[in-house]
Amino acid sequence: MAIDEIIGNFEMLDEWEDRYRYLIELGRTLEPLPKEAYTEENKVRGCASQVWLESKLSKEGPGAPVLSFRGDSDAHIVRGLVALILALYSGRPADEIMSLDAMPLFTDLGLAQHLTPQRSNGVRSMVERIKNEAHAALA
Repeated sequence: MAIDEIIGNFEMLDEWEDRYRYLIELGRTLEPLPKEAYTEENKVRGCASQVWLESKLSKEGPGAPVLSFRGDSDAHIVRGLVALILALYSGRPADEIMSLDAMPLFTDLGLAQHLTPQRSNGVRSMVERIKNEAHAALA
């Protein structure tokens, strides 16, 4: 799902409970990862729940390499956060990923103030992992 569509859907939801349910629904839209993707290498450190991110690099054309991501978690709400982060970052050029800050989006969607410190740290860990992948692609 495109990030603009997700933002539009969040804007229609006034209550935190509705936003929470929508976030869980987003997680259900993630394509399942293949079994071989559940590796220590793909595991995101710093998340209380288990989170896996798989990246794919495409260097077609003269521009910056493009990174695509797939992910999963063993927790429903975190899986929704993974879906939101992937919608924001996946399929973008590495230089664009480096300059994109996810935290204002979480604040604008009303999620930042409702996430536990552990989940906030997990979101930061996922974003950091994605930015590290983009940095490596540019090197």
